[in-house]
Order: sequence, then C-alpha cells, then structure tokens
Amino acid sequence: MARRVVVALLGPVAWSPPGIDLVDWRTALAEDVVDLLATLSEVETAVAVTPSDRWLAEAVVWPGTTIHEVAELTVNAALAALTGYDQAAVVAADAPDLPGLTLGKLLRPLTSRPVAVAPVEGPGPGLLGVAARLPVPGWLPPLDLDTALPTDVRRAAPEPADVAVSPGWRRLRGPADLAALDAAVEGWEATRALLSAPAP
Repeated sequence: MARRVVVALLGPVAWSPPGIDLVDWRTALAEDVVDLLATLSEVETAVAVTPSDRWLAEAVVWPGTTIHEVAELTVNAALAALTGYDQAAVVAADAPDLPGLTLGKLLRPLTSRPVAVAPVEGPGPGLLGVAARLPVPGWLPPLDLDTALPTDVRRAAPEPADVAVSPGWRRLRGPADLAALDAAVEGWEATRALLSAPAP
C-alpha cells in the first residue's frame, strides 16, 4: 500500500469576524483542519509553517504530528520537505468544515494521474489543495493556494489529462464565506466556539 501524507499549510489569515481576535481566529481554523486530518484513515498527518509561525503549529498539532518548517508557504515548498512517502496532499488551513471525503477524492486520482487539484468553491482564484505522487513531477509549477487555478497546473503538464480536478470546497477567506457554514455539520468545534462566544 502506498504511504500517504496530508499536510496542512498554515498560512496567514487576512481577516477575522467582528469582535474576534485575528490570532484566535487563525488558530481556531488551523486547529479544526488539523483535527480533521488526524481522523483520516490510511494517511499520515503533518503541518508546514514558516519558522516564525512554528508557535501556531505547536498550538494545534496532535502528539506525534510532524512539523515541517519551510522558507515559503507554497505547495512546492511543503512537498519538497517530505521524504519517505509515495503520495502527498497539501491543503489550506482555512477550511474548518472540510469533509474528510473531499480529501479522499483529492488523493484518489493519484492511482492513475501524477497530480490532482481541488479548487476553491465560490468566486476568485485559489485552490483548496493539491495532491501529487512523489517525487514531485518536474513540470509542477510554483503554486500558491491563494492565487493558483486548476488551469495553471493543467497548462504546465505535458498533457492536460495528467492533472485530475477533484471536487472543491469552500475556504473562509472573507465575511461572505461565513454564511456557507452549516451548523448541522459535525466538526469545526474550535471555529464554532469562537463564532458562538458572546461578544466582549
């Protein structure tokens, strides 16, 4: 069986809901994503951060989770930090209600394709995550989860069919994204607690 890992890329967060501290918000989002990854079967979990944000990784990881320090918060840097795996996925850390099934669908195409990408639902650029067989194909372009598009990856591939596009999911990148959160969906406890706390 292929040895697989999913890495949460703990990038910066540009906004927080009214009355919620930005650091607390960023921490809650990251905690919920890391908690989700820890429940997945047949994959290992890791996080990637810049050295200045190691405090965040240490605040949210489970015991035994590997923390990779990277020079830049790109998919490529996170993938380059990995050794000993056959497949890997890098996902954004601002999707607290991300279903585990969606991550499974991101990894599944790697049985027949070298790369898979999951777009962000909603307007604007960005990716939810990128999965690749390791070692990473040399044609994979530099990818920032906040700005890249599936078409960027397909354009760089030797053949467009080398890149699978899996189902997407929303990221909480602005106030409009809050409306999409479903209180009936299990998980995202840290984010839910912050949103339901009484205003100071």
